[in-house]
Amino acid sequence: MGKRSRKLVSKILGRVWRLFRRWLFLMLSFGPMPEHIAFILDGNRRYAKKKKLKMGAGHNVGFNSLVAVLRYCYELGVKYVTVYAFSIDNFNRKPEEVQGLMALMKEKIDELLEEEDTIVHKFGLRIDFWGRLDLLSESARLAAERAMAATANNTGPVLCVCVAYTSTDEIARAIKKSCSKKREEEAAGARGSIAVADLEKNFDSAHCPDPDILIRTSGETRLSNFLLWQSALTHLQNPRPLWPEFSLRNLIWAILKYQKAHPYLEARRRRLAKKQN
Repeated sequence: MGKRSRKLVSKILGRVWRLFRRWLFLMLSFGPMPEHIAFILDGNRRYAKKKKLKMGAGHNVGFNSLVAVLRYCYELGVKYVTVYAFSIDNFNRKPEEVQGLMALMKEKIDELLEEEDTIVHKFGLRIDFWGRLDLLSESARLAAERAMAATANNTGPVLCVCVAYTSTDEIARAIKKSCSKKREEEAAGARGSIAVADLEKNFDSAHCPDPDILIRTSGETRLSNFLLWQSALTHLQNPRPLWPEFSLRNLIWAILKYQKAHPYLEARRRRLAKKQN
């Protein structure tokens, strides 16, 4: 088969695959669809070890998996995707590994912004970073700030990237901000105590609905200090594939399990809302 013939076959297969995805996603849309899916990207290092790859190569493959999963989510109509990319605790890893991850983060952010055929341009994606950006290397921090500024006016779906993040740190920062604002109000003559709503306004996730589904790959059942406050009524799932192995099939299965649990979750939400009122 010649080069031109192979190109033609590849193009036809690509179209068939896209048509199949559209049909599959249409069938799924007859059930309740998640608005927000959160992922703990677990298993990159184990994947590299399993495949006998050099250090950092697993995270590179993991980024390719992330782009594919984001594309599927946005084609499905999911409006928010949050990923746990790097914990504050991860700074305790070997310095060369941390430096490699910072360099990879900058490289991939630059790719998303500069290449014309990326999901940023196709879907009008807005990128937000949560966490202590001041703890990142200067190049990674500047790249994250550039991504937020460059996509701030985009009106498509939202990608929230948690870096140098833990949930307890987010809560602690929200408490400090709430106390500071309360002191300013008291100085102006206002009175009152700090309420739950005050804290939630100061979370990194303040402009984002709580996740409907939280997926941790590699079969692990720990939240690892991720969205502890926001996941009270979230459907938690722990599929066995390592993150670089996570596929469309796993995503579809996760949504089907969510749809099965949806009536129970909605009933819990209604009861909670009634108590709060």
